[in-house]
Amino acid sequence: MQPDKNQPIGVFDSGLGGLSILRELRELLPHENFIFLADQAYVPYGEKTPAELIDRCLKIGEFLKNQDIKLMVVACNTATCYALPALRQKYALLIVGTVPAIKPASEKTKTGVIGIISTEATSKSKTLADLITAHARDKQVINIGCPNLEDTVEAGGLDSTDTNALLEKYLEPIKQSSADCLVLGCTHYPFLKPAIVQVMEREIEIIDSGEAIAKRVKTLLANNETSASEGAVKYFTTSEPDQFNNIASKLLKEKIKAKTVQI
Repeated sequence: MQPDKNQPIGVFDSGLGGLSILRELRELLPHENFIFLADQAYVPYGEKTPAELIDRCLKIGEFLKNQDIKLMVVACNTATCYALPALRQKYALLIVGTVPAIKPASEKTKTGVIGIISTEATSKSKTLADLITAHARDKQVINIGCPNLEDTVEAGGLDSTDTNALLEKYLEPIKQSSADCLVLGCTHYPFLKPAIVQVMEREIEIIDSGEAIAKRVKTLLANNETSASEGAVKYFTTSEPDQFNNIASKLLKEKIKAKTVQI
């Protein structure tokens, strides 16, 4: 049975980071309807165990399925690395995950050195190790896990002293190397691009997965003939909505109003 054209696309993340993916999706697919869920009661995902991540993602998957979505986007690298197989096993939906853009970086690098920053969980995941083996076996990959960095985006501190101090710390090995590509392996990090550019103090190509995810979704929808026409977005958070509304409005540069949902 083909999905209805006006069924929404479900997008979720541990928090606000997935808005960077939603932004790309809306730009490429302006007529599609979306439901965005920020699991802020359980952020950060980067510090959860694999079992906890799978449990959270399956519960969120159930919520989104009950919203009658036609496609699910896991707008979180950590959740994708640990829970995507479980989601695909349980739900008969089109599901698109988000993984660090190692392949594009490997194709673009001239020096053969790639930096990647992500959550600790993503940096230690088998998924990332497999991506490096598959696409960057002949490259030097500087893999940095970044505790607390996604929290600074959640707090809205895109250019705060604490954010800059964390970036200085985590980017130093990449800054001192000959890396010419920097992969942002967490969907929170695209919102930190201006700060990253300032801290790096040298030219480096910054690569994230947002545009590639949007193109993948567009391809899947074209194959299923499910382009909608309304272009509405409903926002949900598992925490109190006020902080989400304030910071999401700042990140997306538009007025955002979310509802709280218990999952």
